[in-house]
Amino acid sequence: MLQIMSVNFDNEIPQWRTNLETIPYNVLVVVRQGQVRYEINGNVVIAEAEDVLFIPRGARRSGENKDGIPHQKHTVLFTCEPGAETGIPFVDQGHFIKFRLSPSQYAYHRCDRLYEEMRGGKSYRSIICLGILQELLGMIARELEQPALTPSKLKYAEAVKAYLLEHYREQIEIARLAALIGRSPNYVTAVFKEVYGRSPIRYMHELRMQEACSLLLGSNMTVAGISQYLGYYDTSYFHRVFKKYCGLSPTEYVTQSQRSGMPPLINTIT
Repeated sequence: MLQIMSVNFDNEIPQWRTNLETIPYNVLVVVRQGQVRYEINGNVVIAEAEDVLFIPRGARRSGENKDGIPHQKHTVLFTCEPGAETGIPFVDQGHFIKFRLSPSQYAYHRCDRLYEEMRGGKSYRSIICLGILQELLGMIARELEQPALTPSKLKYAEAVKAYLLEHYREQIEIARLAALIGRSPNYVTAVFKEVYGRSPIRYMHELRMQEACSLLLGSNMTVAGISQYLGYYDTSYFHRVFKKYCGLSPTEYVTQSQRSGMPPLINTIT
C-alpha cells in the first residue's frame, strides 16, 4: 500500500537546494523546465525538462539548481507498506531510474491535478491522490518495458517537434514535415507517434490550444481574433477544436477561471 507524504511544485525557487541525507521515503521527480543537479549515492545526475526520476528510499541524496539557475519540477514523496509489493518493479526493487516520459504533457497534467487535490480539502481526496500516483507509476513502468528507440528515430521526431514549435500557427502539412527529414509522410506520422504518443497534427492542435488558453486569460483578444491568430479561419471550427481538447468552450474556460481564481486544469491528451 502506498502512502503519500507530500506533493510539491518547485516553481523557479532562487537558491533551491536540499542537503545530502539518506532519505526515509521514495521520491518521484518530474521536471518541467530548466535543469536540476542531484547527487545520488555519490553519482551526479542532471535532470532537465521532460525528465522523470525515481529516487528510492534509503538513497543518499542532495539537490540544487544547476549553475544557480531556477527550475520547475513536481516532486511526490511517498512510502510503501513494509513487506507489501506494489506490482511496480522499480519501486519494489528500490532501483533508481531516470528517463524521459512520453507523453510529457499528460504527466504534467496529472501532476498538476495531484498537487491541486493535495492542497484541497474535498471528500475522497486521499483516494483520488493515491489513484493519480499509481497511474503515474504505472505509466513509468509501462514505458520502461517498451523497446528502446533508435537514435535516428529520436533525431527525426525531435526535428519535426522543433519545426512544429516554431510554426504551429501556420498551416501544417504532413508532406512538408516529410520533406523536412527526407522520409515518407507515413513514416513521419508513425515515428512521431512512437516517440511522443500522438500524431504531428494532434501535437500542433495541442500547442494551439495551450496558446489559446493563455490568450483567453492574458489578453484582450476576442475569441474570433484568437481563432484567426492561431490559424483557424473558421471560428466555429476553433470552438469545436477547443472543446475537444480542453473539455470546455472558450467562454466556459474563462468563466470557470474567473470564478475559481485559477485556470481550470485541461487535459490535451484524450
